[in-house]
Amino acid sequence: MNKLYALLLVVTLLSLLAGCGPSDSGSGSHTAMAPDGPGMALIESAEHGDLSAVEQLLARNRQPNVRDSCDWTPLMKAALNGHAAIVDRLLQAGAQVDAMDSGGYTAMMLAASNNHAAIVERLLDKGAMVDHQESTMGWTALIWAAKQGHVASVKTLLDHRADRTLKDFEGKTAADWARAGGHDEILALLR
Repeated sequence: MNKLYALLLVVTLLSLLAGCGPSDSGSGSHTAMAPDGPGMALIESAEHGDLSAVEQLLARNRQPNVRDSCDWTPLMKAALNGHAAIVDRLLQAGAQVDAMDSGGYTAMMLAASNNHAAIVERLLDKGAMVDHQESTMGWTALIWAAKQGHVASVKTLLDHRADRTLKDFEGKTAADWARAGGHDEILALLR
């Protein structure tokens, strides 16, 4: 991999995971929230794992699908950070399991990319799309997990019949990424 590609990949991933800055307007059919609004408080509480605050905010506003300027939802933040109890509570409150951010990432993909296999399982059991491809690199949850070397998430995805033959925008499969990363145990699972 050349240095320019590696730098581009790091910048892309950091922008997706760190946030993409304030938005000037709401987008489409979802609820964009001002940085100090109750929706932002719900997103931040979900991100930090504060179940008590999530409960209070849901009781007051009953809007589990609020969005930040990057189109992240509380469910995405909770899944990314491994907060299983909050994921469950948001799902109970009606959170959209397959909501996508501005890059096409879903909560399940974010959980898989961080090896939160139990959350991946919960989201798949609630109907999450197992083979969804995000729009920046064409990665699936399986590609993400294989690339990162996350054995538990790979096993969970394969148990839910993730398509191991799907290719990203570079034409690489999950096995190609596992091989490139030296993740032999994952490579064996993908055969």
